[in-house]
Amino acid sequence: MKTDRLSSIVIYLLNHDTVSAAKLADKFNVSKRTVLRDMGQISLAGIPIRSVSGVNGGYSIMEGFKLGGRLVNDGDQASIITALKGFLSAYDGGRYNALLEKILSVVPKEQNQTIFYDFGAAGENNEIQTKLKALEKAIHDKNAVQISYVNALGGASDRLVEPLALSYRWYAWYLLAYCTAKQDYRIFKLARVCDLKPTETAFSKAHCAPALLLERAFQEGGRKEAEVTLLCKAGVKVQVREYIGGTVIKTFDNGDILLRMSVLEDERMWFAMLLSFGDKVTVLEPEELKMRLIDTAEKVVSAYHK
Repeated sequence: MKTDRLSSIVIYLLNHDTVSAAKLADKFNVSKRTVLRDMGQISLAGIPIRSVSGVNGGYSIMEGFKLGGRLVNDGDQASIITALKGFLSAYDGGRYNALLEKILSVVPKEQNQTIFYDFGAAGENNEIQTKLKALEKAIHDKNAVQISYVNALGGASDRLVEPLALSYRWYAWYLLAYCTAKQDYRIFKLARVCDLKPTETAFSKAHCAPALLLERAFQEGGRKEAEVTLLCKAGVKVQVREYIGGTVIKTFDNGDILLRMSVLEDERMWFAMLLSFGDKVTVLEPEELKMRLIDTAEKVVSAYHK
């Protein structure tokens, strides 16, 4: 609806710097001409829209302007509750449970929830939960922690790190921390942290916003991606799409499919999945992955023929 779109545009502009008409048109699925009309109506409503011309121009709301009134409706509150419940299925955090209780106490009891998130697999490991709680406290107190860490290649090291943020992605928990030995920011997979000891050593320096550091560390962390093309037999194509994912690029008359997917080279699960499908899935490229699968299969056969 138009009113909803205008409200959404205002909120979007409040949360962003100058936004071009083209970007607004693309985001809200309207024409640039409609964006121009919307800007006029928003201005008439008393909201100070600023227009900037030029290559980097666009629209923004004058700094210092705040919207009054109740922006979050019952549907929005229900969505927040759904997301929070999903998060709590992965992390049993005391303050987040308390936050959920507060929200539930002020919203209508009847909620027609139709979307459910359950990341229970991330919360089943008690050891991970213990690490999360210890790290959350260290982040809050701005105290360093001593860890023993094993990287993807099996190399072990002891480090004193300053924990800054926790992130759940790629079906696992990760820690963003400043490594005092490397004097740089690093990403640590919690499952590979063998020992974690809180200390009373205060952070050695002030750190930037964790969100920016987190994305930069993930991008610069050396996690290489590989493009893989598979030939999947018709009988397993549903299971392959379920457990491995990817995009179907061709379907043959007999039901077989060509599948292309991006994988993280240092992760093990996708490789194990490929092995589990046996001769029903064939790697067409890259060549080095084909050789790796052949070598692994030969070693498995050799182990059973001793």
